[in-house]
Amino acid sequence: MSLMPLGKWEVEPLKENKVPGDLGLVLKSRAKHHAIAALLNRPFVFKDKPLIVQYEVNFQNGIDCGGAYIKLLSDSEDLDLDQFHDRTPYSIMFGPDKCGEDYKLHFIFRHKNPLNGDVEEKHSKRADVDLKKIYTDKKTHLYTLFLNPDNSYEIFVDQSSVSRGSLLTDVVPPVNPPKEVDDPKDSKPEDWDERAKIPDPEAVKPDDWDEDAPAKVPDPDAVKPDGWLDDEPEFVSEPTAEKPDDWDEEMDGEWEAPQVPNPACSAAPGCGEWKLPMINNPQYKGKWKAPLIDNPNYQGVWSPRKIANPDYFEDLHPFSMESFRAVGLELWSMTSDIYFDNFIITSEKEVADRWAADSWGLKKLVASANEPGVLSQLALAAEERPWLWVVYILTVGLPIGLAVLFCWPKVCPDPTEEIPFNKKEKTAWRAFSKRPFP
Repeated sequence: MSLMPLGKWEVEPLKENKVPGDLGLVLKSRAKHHAIAALLNRPFVFKDKPLIVQYEVNFQNGIDCGGAYIKLLSDSEDLDLDQFHDRTPYSIMFGPDKCGEDYKLHFIFRHKNPLNGDVEEKHSKRADVDLKKIYTDKKTHLYTLFLNPDNSYEIFVDQSSVSRGSLLTDVVPPVNPPKEVDDPKDSKPEDWDERAKIPDPEAVKPDDWDEDAPAKVPDPDAVKPDGWLDDEPEFVSEPTAEKPDDWDEEMDGEWEAPQVPNPACSAAPGCGEWKLPMINNPQYKGKWKAPLIDNPNYQGVWSPRKIANPDYFEDLHPFSMESFRAVGLELWSMTSDIYFDNFIITSEKEVADRWAADSWGLKKLVASANEPGVLSQLALAAEERPWLWVVYILTVGLPIGLAVLFCWPKVCPDPTEEIPFNKKEKTAWRAFSKRPFP
């Protein structure tokens, strides 16, 4: 195992919801690069068995900006874990990453071009669900990647699927280039007409079209409001203002008191010179333009002709990528105390599930047992959002208040009890309801 000296790592228990005797690998430093790696017992070769990668992460302090992804380091002759850094070749990179409000779950593999040997990163599509909660709830989450020999993949968080696809169709850029490309030597003819519509050459501006008419005109029906103070200015000098002692009129000019709203105008509809308000001009038409008509010479949007792609290849088995023989964490983070635990690489789903049940499953049970009750959760929510107290009070207090209003000090009637009527009341009720009275 090797460690880079810049960032600090520790092996220690979780801060919260500890499992007795359980320790994890913890990134301790802020704003530093960290790297740590370990060799596998034997290289993983991509042949006829699936690859399952699984591990746990807990952002114990939340996460501002940084990643918690792992790299499966390629089985190259010059692999040296003592020199593990950001440019060390890897076959797959997988795991969470966040900066700002961009919450990512990476699955990146490096594909080798069979024609020229160039290596290019291929990124899977984004997760199908909102991932924000797993970065903020300070719980231990389980990340799992299933990669199959038929080129299909599926990503799980806490054993729930969040993304699936194919290495052939759901990665960017695509594994296989297009069969045809634009001819770089082709150019658009000078007389090529791409205009679908053109101004009607036979259209004539109407004689009554006034291009000089203003868009706004004074409202001729407006009337000055009663009480308008024509002789009062909108702003006056602040009466209590005094010239500062250090004011130098030669340097600063003549001192003037600051202007404040005229208190005499506060009770009036307005002050100063009254002017007619402006309204839209019903005669305004703007600059005249000829209407558009279909272009009889329209040839469509030009595009260069297609030619065979000289760089075309077809790789139908991108799963058969370069084997790997080490697992590493190479990270930079603005947040400390990121907890990692229970890494496993296998080809057997049953093994990965059993490993998860014995490790992450136990952490989940401990965390659930330590969850606060309903009332405590409501109080914690209100600490972050004080306005929730109003909701709580209305929810509880409104029914009580209505009960008191309608039932106190009077006695609420029993709905099953027959209401007594005298003879006159029965006659009136029978006439009103038009049905026999019992």
